[in-house]
Amino acid sequence: MIRAEDWVPVGGLSLEPNALAAVTETSENVVVAAGPGAGKTELLAQRADFLFRTGSTRYPRRILAISFKVDAARNLQSRVRLRSGSQYAERFDSFTFHAFAKRLIDNYRPALTGQNTLEPDYRVDADTRIQGEQITFNEFVPFALEILQNNVYARGALRQTYSHVFLDEFQDATKEQYAFLKAAFMGGDAQLTAVGDVKQRIMTWAGALEGVMDTFMADFTAKPLPLYQNFRSNPRLRRMQNRMILDMDPSAASPDSDLMGDAGTITVLRFSSAEDEAIGVAEQITEWLAAATPPSEIAVLIRNQVSLVGASLGAELAARGIAYRNEHDSQDLTAEPAAALVLNYLRVVADERRPDAYAELMRMASRTSDVDSQGEVLDSRLRRVLSQARSAARAESFDRTSFASWMPLIRTFLKFISRPVLNALSPSYQQGSRLDDVLKAVLNSFNKELALDGNPVAALNRLSEEDAVRLITIHKCKGMEFEKVVVLGVEADLFFGKPADAMSEYFVAISRAKDDLVVTCAATRTKPPGANSRWSEKRTPYESLLAYTDEI
Repeated sequence: MIRAEDWVPVGGLSLEPNALAAVTETSENVVVAAGPGAGKTELLAQRADFLFRTGSTRYPRRILAISFKVDAARNLQSRVRLRSGSQYAERFDSFTFHAFAKRLIDNYRPALTGQNTLEPDYRVDADTRIQGEQITFNEFVPFALEILQNNVYARGALRQTYSHVFLDEFQDATKEQYAFLKAAFMGGDAQLTAVGDVKQRIMTWAGALEGVMDTFMADFTAKPLPLYQNFRSNPRLRRMQNRMILDMDPSAASPDSDLMGDAGTITVLRFSSAEDEAIGVAEQITEWLAAATPPSEIAVLIRNQVSLVGASLGAELAARGIAYRNEHDSQDLTAEPAAALVLNYLRVVADERRPDAYAELMRMASRTSDVDSQGEVLDSRLRRVLSQARSAARAESFDRTSFASWMPLIRTFLKFISRPVLNALSPSYQQGSRLDDVLKAVLNSFNKELALDGNPVAALNRLSEEDAVRLITIHKCKGMEFEKVVVLGVEADLFFGKPADAMSEYFVAISRAKDDLVVTCAATRTKPPGANSRWSEKRTPYESLLAYTDEI
């Protein structure tokens, strides 16, 4: 433990004054308005390190972080482990609002009464509610709110557990989520740090609370500490972002002197058809890959309907042998520990060149026992299981193109790992059918990808975050950053709705790029299979958005 005045940012980083003030605040709640690239995740990780190392969060109390996306929650947990080490990271809980609410429900389920009563083995379904037996994801927060409002013991236990609470991407909080937050922590001694950016508030369709950061600042008497610098993007891209900020929030714009330099590229590509667009974008991606850009650093962002709008590009990438992931389908799955475990096992068995996957499996084995000798025995047994599976997969009689051939190996592996260990991977697996649902989903995904070309390595690459180019909605890309970004289809037909909302969404998209940005539009988009009757083949470029690329 060190004195607060002796603490310095870890990793040799230098924080701008307001960031340092937010990190080291010890008595007041804080609300941080930060633009893209300002280092919101890093700020929270540094704050966690400060609180742990200075004893502001005294053992056994913990820090709670609540994010709005699975990836954001996982990234923050990983950043805290990187900055502070595993010992402190074990006292850092990073959840989405839904995951945290479900944990509260599982711990205090008997407190639910009336129509909200739940059986011990209740199930979760995306859409269907069955009283007592099954609830939907959208009911997690209301049910947890009822528990907090009606059960003083649940509320007291929560407040005794957490000394500090972090709220990430807080501009997207809904009315229900904010009510849940107030019920949980208002009037307690936990110190809250809310971080968000009103220019990125793209959750209005999901009920995001208007002006929630101002409301939080008033309700919790929070100190405002805005961050202005964008440390992510090169100067040319920052100038484009700044032009948009001048229109959205003039007071937050940076002076021209902070944006000098020619690094970075911005390209507008106009095509006559989606098919021509697919060829042009695929050629650009091929050039980036040939120049040694990692596939995971290339993202194609699409306003919505990734499978439909990105169909032509996906076909062109596949024809060129370029692995890509539809993140709309895969992002949440790969964030699941049980799914990651199965995929890493398959990578080790199917491909000799996956030391990263092998190391992750060994790390999982070492966590299953606190006794060194038992850990060594388990480690040795896991090596043997992997060796036997590799031998089986390389036998002449083994059909690597058939999913049915892989299933016995997967079953053997899961049996070896054991149900208790799988349950321990996530609190959400310890009740209901969530673990079985995740395992079923990951096996179905592998089966689907393997059926495309019969190549298990290519199939796993398409399911990987590291080995595939990403096709992702703007909604899901928040909090992410990439070296190369393509914003596909900057057209009025895709960026529909209120102009202010369209601008916010576009700002989120273009501000994901660190080095190179490509924006496209097409005059026609042939109606793909599965599109509804509202699909318009003739498209209109969104000229007011495209104009922000001029004279940068």
